[in-house]
Amino acid sequence: MDAPRPQSPETCQTMAQVRAGVDSVDRELVRLIAQRQGYMSAAARIKTDRNTVRDEARIEEVLGHVQTEAWEVGLDWAIAEPVWRTLIERCIAFELEAFDLKANAP
Repeated sequence: MDAPRPQSPETCQTMAQVRAGVDSVDRELVRLIAQRQGYMSAAARIKTDRNTVRDEARIEEVLGHVQTEAWEVGLDWAIAEPVWRTLIERCIAFELEAFDLKANAP
């Protein structure tokens, strides 16, 4: 059974309500990050050159998009930037592992 829909941050009156909201957001983040990971698997499957896995221009492009989106929704860049840089680095590591598994498959 799904948890009840949490209150908005502005309407929370108790720490239990705040924590329920955070837990709800975390569940959604896990689903979204899993979806992102699926795209990294697809990239590893599609790419033919391991040297193209790390693409510095694309990293900066992604960060630019995220910075714009963060600004539009009121997310502090001091929170968003290190989160996305870590996410990007971990996704690159995942993609490299997936690429190597593909390359070493019989």
